[in-house]
Amino acid sequence: MIPESLKYSNDHEWLKMDGEFAYVGITAYAAEQLGDIVFVDVTTVDETLEKDEVFGSIEAVKTVSDLMLPIGGEVVEFNEELDANPALINTDPYGEGWIVKIKPTDPAEADTLLNAAQYADLIK
Repeated sequence: MIPESLKYSNDHEWLKMDGEFAYVGITAYAAEQLGDIVFVDVTTVDETLEKDEVFGSIEAVKTVSDLMLPIGGEVVEFNEELDANPALINTDPYGEGWIVKIKPTDPAEADTLLNAAQYADLIK
């Protein structure tokens, strides 16, 4: 399932615009590829990052992967629920499993991301 309402990066992050803010997480495909997620580390809250900069890391049983910001912006919030239950990313990647909330530097940058159909083609 690839929600039509979201935008996607080639690095398997999704972006959901919400007024002046945006939510970022990883796709169900990425979560499935990683396997059971055991830890999420985000140390960039209150920092402004460029598109494709690393904003944190995600640890699964067998690997650790960097998390890349799909558009530039200030990381304003980390989903604290993930501290106690990182598996939310496996069970609800597009809902309760969001990772960070950002204030985009340039919201129009979201238009450069993939739509659901383009992302579906990417992961075929």
